[in-house]
Parts: sequence; structure tokens; C-alpha cells
Amino acid sequence: MTAYDQNGDLHNGLAINEVSLFRQTHQAAKLRISIDGRVRLDELVCDGALVATPAGSTAYNLSVFGPIIPIKAPLLALTPISAFRPRGWRGALLPNEANIEFEVLEPEKRPVSAVADHNETRSVTRVEIAQGNHIDLLLLFDPGHSLDERILSEQFRY
Repeated sequence: MTAYDQNGDLHNGLAINEVSLFRQTHQAAKLRISIDGRVRLDELVCDGALVATPAGSTAYNLSVFGPIIPIKAPLLALTPISAFRPRGWRGALLPNEANIEFEVLEPEKRPVSAVADHNETRSVTRVEIAQGNHIDLLLLFDPGHSLDERILSEQFRY
């Protein structure tokens, strides 16, 4: 995540699970969403939005009704948080190489924070999200408890 605040300062953050944008006050956030340099949604009025990796798709993303992504799928989930307008917009599945940009509309009246896993930047005006391919991560699992199986099982719970 690369976030720009109202002072023009640049903030970087890494996320394994998701990058989230949240309204900071009682005012709903107004966001413009671009994918690979093309505006895809002129205005999203919401409490926030998040971009989840497959690893993060069963956490906060799932709790805001985002899709569960198989751990090996080359996808990211773009999920709104309490979307008011456009009503009923449920988000999008994007290729993991997509470059995602959020522009905060009316940042003085409707301040927004950006969080990469647990690192928060407040009063952002623009947030760029791209998958980092330069990071190696070792995940440990108990034998007989694969993450693939847990994600598949989660989709059949009721």
C-alpha cells in the first residue's frame, strides 16, 4: 500500500490479509476507484472498502460479505463496507496483478484512514494498492489441517 495524506506525505505499508479504508467521522466516505489507471467506479459512498488477499478473504472480508478466495487463486477481493451508493454494489474480484487506486473525494469533510493489516495512516487523499512480489513468507500449518481444506470447508458452512 502506498498512501498519500492531506499534507502530501507518502506512507507505505505491507499487508498479508488486507488493506482497508475507513471513514474517520460520522460522515460516510466518498471514494473513486480506478483499476489499472481506468476509473471503474466514479463514486462509492460507504463506511469504507477493503482489498483482501486469498489469505485474508476469510477474515474481515468475509465478515463484510466479501467472497472467499481459494488460497492458490491469483485473485484479490475488492469489497465495500456498508455501501450506501451505488446501492447493492457487492464489489469485484480482480487479478492479483491489478493496480488499484482509491481517491478520497471531499477529504476535508469526509476524512478517511487507510490500514495495511495493522499499520494505519490517517487523513489519506489517495491510496494505491499493488501486490508485492518481492516478499517471501513462510506459513506454518499443523499436519492434516491444510489451509486449502479450511477455506473450502468454510464455503459450505451455513
